[in-house]
Amino acid sequence: MFITVRHRRRGPAIRTVGGLAAVALLAGCGVTVQTTAGFAADSPSTLRVATSLYPLEFLAAEVGGGRVEVVNLTPAGAEPHDLELAPTDVLTLGQADLVLALPGFQPAIDDALTHLGADAAVGTTPAVLDVTGPARLLGLDQEDEHEHGHDDGHDHGMAGADPHFWLDPLRLAGVAGAVADALAGLDPAGTADYERNAAALTTRLTALDAQYTAGLAECERRTIVTSHQSFGYLGERYDLTEVSVSGLDPEGEPAPVRIHEIATAVAGTGATTVFTEPLTPPKAARVLGAELGISVALLDPIETRPDGGYLAAAHRNLSALRTALGCS
Repeated sequence: MFITVRHRRRGPAIRTVGGLAAVALLAGCGVTVQTTAGFAADSPSTLRVATSLYPLEFLAAEVGGGRVEVVNLTPAGAEPHDLELAPTDVLTLGQADLVLALPGFQPAIDDALTHLGADAAVGTTPAVLDVTGPARLLGLDQEDEHEHGHDDGHDHGMAGADPHFWLDPLRLAGVAGAVADALAGLDPAGTADYERNAAALTTRLTALDAQYTAGLAECERRTIVTSHQSFGYLGERYDLTEVSVSGLDPEGEPAPVRIHEIATAVAGTGATTVFTEPLTPPKAARVLGAELGISVALLDPIETRPDGGYLAAAHRNLSALRTALGCS
């Protein structure tokens, strides 16, 4: 956890709320987004923001608009949990003005920021905004009424906290304001722009929440079967229960004991669908679907950049949920 950091360039220092990070992409509002690691050499007038997790990239780009350049350290289509950094990636982190961080999610990022902060040879280190506070992360034990079998060996390194806050649009909106404050602290001249962009994003996310609330209000079923325990916040917000297959080898067949546990849940709830993910090999879900006689569909945890961006993926998820749950 980072308590004190030295700040690069621009304006008064912002207060860091902890430390570590992930790095970002996404185009929006004229923002410059790098699809490979490394900031542009010819953009000294923009704030350089680094993150390696798509939802934080989305926030940085939407709130920062044309005043920021956002770099993503997780290659497109790569699993963010498994991120490893090359020396050039660490250099990119050191060149950032601001790092948006989700402590514990990607150990490679944590380690790099620790080394940057401790290296006396580094003249400046980036400001780090730890989003866990404004995101109001839930502990896994707080999700018990919405999840079953969460002690499944799928360790996010979050010390018992579920990191997937962005699947609740209102929690994501809550972080937008913190990002605006962090950017304004480094670039006071852009304060009005950052606040306006954050407000506009909050309006869109609030509308998305209203669509989810209405779309999932009247459903025949309220249990979702997933390949990866990612949807606790979605369940907590919209009164859904998640049964996850996570912890099984995604390349192999589900263990008989786990099939029995999930079969019991399916029989008791009438679930008709097992959800797989864009970055997860679908074999385990297909095996499970065949064993239980239920359909296989896609539900995106939106950890990496989806086609059309966050809002498009969220709408696809809502459509898939309504079909699987028999919503009217």
